[in-house]
Amino acid sequence: MLIEIDFSSDEAIYQQLCNQIILGIATSRFTDGEELPSVRQMADEIGINMHTVNKAYTVLKQEGFVKVDRRRGAFISVDDRNKERARTLVEKNLRVLLAEARCRKLTRSDIFALVEQICDEYGM
Repeated sequence: MLIEIDFSSDEAIYQQLCNQIILGIATSRFTDGEELPSVRQMADEIGINMHTVNKAYTVLKQEGFVKVDRRRGAFISVDDRNKERARTLVEKNLRVLLAEARCRKLTRSDIFALVEQICDEYGM
C-alpha cells in the first residue's frame, strides 16, 4: 500500500493518512472490500505510532469510508447511502477553501478550471 506522509507538514499525521486513503479510494487505487493493513503493519510501514494509525482508522470509520471488524480487521467500505450528510461535509470544507481562494485573488474561472481538472482525474 503506497501511503505518502509529509513529516514536515503542519497537517496532523492521522489526517494525512485519512486523506491518502480517501484519495486512494477516489482514484481506484483502493477498492471496496480491500483489506487495509493492520494498525501495527501500517504503523511499521510508514514509521509512525500505532495510536496515530488507530485514530485515522477510527475517523475513516466515523466518516463512512472504512469498516472495522475485530476478526477481519479494517477494510474499505464506502457508505454512500447518506448523500445529504456527504453534501453537508463537502459544502463546509468547500466554503473554507473558496474563502481562502478569494483572499488569494483566485478568480471564479480559476476555481472552475481546477474543479473540472480534479473531477476529470476522479472520473466524475
